[in-house]
Amino acid sequence: MKGDKRLLLVLLAPGAFLALFALAGGALLWSTLEAPQRETLAGLLNERGALLVMAALGTWGLAAWLLSGLYRQYASAAAKLLEQARVRLDSDLQHEITPDGAASLRHLAATVNQLLHQRTELREQMAQKVAEASRHIDEERARLAALMSELTQSVVVCNLDGRILLYNQRAQLQFRALSSAPALAGGAELIGLGRSIYSVFERKLVRHALENIQQRLQRGAAQPAAQFVTTTAAGQLLRAMMSPVRGGEADDPSLHGFVLMLDNITRDYEEESARDQALHAFTEAARASLGNLRAAVEMLDDPDMEAAVRERFQAVISDEVQLMSHRIQELAAQSTQDMRTRWPLEDMLGADLVAAAQRRIDALPGLRASTGEIDETLWLKVDSFALLGALASLAWRLGDEYEVKVVELRLHSAGQRAHLDLVWAGPSMNTETVVNWEAEPMKTGAETSPLSVRDVVQRHGGEFWFERERARHRTFFRFLLPLASAQEQLDTATFVRSDSRPEYYDFDLFQATESSRALDDQPLHELTYTVFDTETTGLNPSEGDEIIQIGATRIVGGKLRRRESFEQLVDPQRGIPAASIPIHGIQPEMVAGQPTIDIVLPAFHKFCADTVLVAHNAAFDMRFLQLKEERTGVKFDQPVLDTLLLSAAVHPSQDSHRLEAIAERFDVTVMGRHTALGDAMVTAEVFMKLIPLLQAQGVHTLGQARELAQKTYFARLKY
Repeated sequence: MKGDKRLLLVLLAPGAFLALFALAGGALLWSTLEAPQRETLAGLLNERGALLVMAALGTWGLAAWLLSGLYRQYASAAAKLLEQARVRLDSDLQHEITPDGAASLRHLAATVNQLLHQRTELREQMAQKVAEASRHIDEERARLAALMSELTQSVVVCNLDGRILLYNQRAQLQFRALSSAPALAGGAELIGLGRSIYSVFERKLVRHALENIQQRLQRGAAQPAAQFVTTTAAGQLLRAMMSPVRGGEADDPSLHGFVLMLDNITRDYEEESARDQALHAFTEAARASLGNLRAAVEMLDDPDMEAAVRERFQAVISDEVQLMSHRIQELAAQSTQDMRTRWPLEDMLGADLVAAAQRRIDALPGLRASTGEIDETLWLKVDSFALLGALASLAWRLGDEYEVKVVELRLHSAGQRAHLDLVWAGPSMNTETVVNWEAEPMKTGAETSPLSVRDVVQRHGGEFWFERERARHRTFFRFLLPLASAQEQLDTATFVRSDSRPEYYDFDLFQATESSRALDDQPLHELTYTVFDTETTGLNPSEGDEIIQIGATRIVGGKLRRRESFEQLVDPQRGIPAASIPIHGIQPEMVAGQPTIDIVLPAFHKFCADTVLVAHNAAFDMRFLQLKEERTGVKFDQPVLDTLLLSAAVHPSQDSHRLEAIAERFDVTVMGRHTALGDAMVTAEVFMKLIPLLQAQGVHTLGQARELAQKTYFARLKY
């Protein structure tokens, strides 16, 4: 209950008590009087009743004045003193408490200030000792930062949930370049600590690479790695090399995360494709020239040919030879080295590929996969993700169109290649059906891939066909696949564990909570927040006022990430009232030509993905966002916390819960006030100060914080 309401109750209580006492006494006296006495008393009250009422009101007024003074001196001052003490206890503020109220309370405030000074001195001494003990960690951190900044390769470190824990500047720049969206807020929506790597890479692709690494770890590989190639939404071609992040001990096989080293190979791929086209064009032209040469040579063998005709054929030979020489020179100039494989392939033990395919097919409804003849020594050079997709697609179509229930997988050598067979018993099919299946996009249930089986086969430089085993009444699809080179066909026994693992620092980066837990049940200090603010043309979103600026920052791992910010002006496509310009400082010419809300809001929505929204007086900002849902096609359905409501819940005795007032209580420096990003930064610092105060009141989870906020008076305000 707010202080003014409590004071009102304190003032009304004596009057109500006096009134009840007077009524009860009068009723008792009236019941004991005889009729003549009652008439005498009634006459007396008629004559002197006004004086009695005035005396009662005066008495009540004097009592109320005394009680209000006592309330302010003791009760109200004590409540404020308690809140100020709790703020300094839970938020580690150092400035003194302002003495107020009765002398005893002022003495108590002075005692608390002395204790605060002592605590500050003890903490400074402890911080100095900790700084001395951890100086070498800071040095290693600085070395790591320098190393990461100098790397010419993009590096991203993730936990097992795919949340980004570390990245270098080159990765940030590359992610910005990969975006197909307009350049808004410096590409802040693409990469950041705590964001998901799956916004760039397909989840199944990364999971598949992790499974391959885990299988190699189980087989004893010391430094297993996997690589894959994928296309981004912007049409760029990325090659990713994945390495595991393992436990702190050298013999710990568990995975805590993974490192991705990224290369944009779009240009390399285009150059190789251009060389391939040039070679193809040369081959076709050379075939025509050779045909002309052969015909001319055969004609020259005729001894009866006239001299003039012979000269013409000799001229043809000379021209074709010169033309071929010119084409060879052009080709040599375009390509100085042999054509390499377009799509990078990884080395994989064939038995592991078959086991992965068996698991993939078993997961399909109504299908079961078994294994037949498997050569355990074969190492393949494959794009395992695409190849498993092709096997699963073929198996699914067999079950869907031919009601096949069981398939068998076989793998054996075929000279310098390997045969991978998908076998089934029962109905066969004609060649036309096989050709169609090979050329159509791969489909598995409701999932469709842009690749076809033919694309996968061509990617491996292999072949694909189907055969019938008439004696056993079975049919099979066969893939002809390349083997890994002799140096790469390593036996499991040759893997040796290595105890020498480089350690840069032992930050506890990988103790992230599983994303499967409901947000309402997660502790406040474990969540990732987007703290935002908007500047608008006015205060009435329902009457046509528009957003003119959005600013936001992020809180990840309990820390404010100032560099991970979103700041963007918006063209409101309407005028900016002159009265509002002194507040936010945004002139009409500043927003002219800026992106409209249709472009900015989807980018901001990506920046906020998988986070809890935080704002001061959030109902106001959220109303502006909600009114644009239908127009922009994005919906902000994340949980929302409001620092205004939380402050009112934590400090009900305070007179003001404006952002400036809360910042002053928490000793937060206000900079850039009434700019969207400036207000978001202040709100973020205030929110971080509120978290320990909430925990001190037993509010530890997001659900508890939201429930507490809704109990305040301000939660009933609507926009």
